Amino acid sequence: MLKYILKKILGMIPMLFIITFLIYFLLDLTPGDAVSHLMDPEALARLSAEQLEALRETYGLNDPFVVRYFKWLLQLVQGNFGYSVSSGVPVSQIIAESLPATLELSGTALLISTLLGSILGVAGAIKKGTIGDNVLTVFGMIGVSIPQFFFGMVCILVFALNLEWLPVGGRTDPSVVSFFGRLKYLILPASVLGISLTAGVMRYARTSMLDTMNKEYIRTARSKGIPEWRVNLIHGFRVSLTPVVVLVGFRLPTLIAGSVVIETVFQWPGVGQVFNAAVRASNYNLVMIVALLFVIMVLFASTIVDILTAILDPRVKLDS
Repeated sequence: MLKYILKKILGMIPMLFIITFLIYFLLDLTPGDAVSHLMDPEALARLSAEQLEALRETYGLNDPFVVRYFKWLLQLVQGNFGYSVSSGVPVSQIIAESLPATLELSGTALLISTLLGSILGVAGAIKKGTIGDNVLTVFGMIGVSIPQFFFGMVCILVFALNLEWLPVGGRTDPSVVSFFGRLKYLILPASVLGISLTAGVMRYARTSMLDTMNKEYIRTARSKGIPEWRVNLIHGFRVSLTPVVVLVGFRLPTLIAGSVVIETVFQWPGVGQVFNAAVRASNYNLVMIVALLFVIMVLFASTIVDILTAILDPRVKLDS
């Protein structure tokens, strides 16, 4: 097992190198540079060509692409994440301030989608072929098809602007100090993100439950006269949730990386909004660190899921 875990961890290194290189290369192709976003257009227009060249030289923007990439990579290995070009604030401080908000939003949305999706998916499998199952299937297809930004805007229009039940956006206000006081700000973005992901979990749980209900031990349990509710909940539901747990393991890092849209729509001060602003400002250093954070989360989750699968499923060969 130790050899298998070590092999998985070492396998992340070349993947991290390739992915960060590709991200840096694609960002380098975008028009403009960080200097054009450091000051307003009027002040920029008053600078001479020599002054602009000196600024670009100061920030290392005139170095060749490969040189700039490996300089950044060397600093990263040494634990120096650098500073934001547009604000001068350390990148580590920006991430430390924004990451808790993203984890709060993503964790709540993951909880909503996992509980709601699992319950509805198992209910649909138990009532396969009924009107309720067909309705859930239709709603699942609609949920997968609707873009998150459109769903978020509709919810803002209905619940925030028309009904005035919840705030339009943000995470809190200066008068709120407790989590329960901030809860009204969390409900709308977390519900939109969680419900939009419920459809995928529901379809996954339904398929897993249908497969489990066709197993031989389920038919044996029924033949022994065990009540149907016990067969469904104890013998079926518990076993069918194993693939869902694997799905949840993959969902958390991708959920954090994919919260950019929701955080932008609801002005949620998390990593996603920081990433969006950094891309628009050509703040390459901040973009690279945040992108690397997303990649590490995804690769780490993939490694953990592989290890858990190897432990739980004896059919998986650790040496293969």
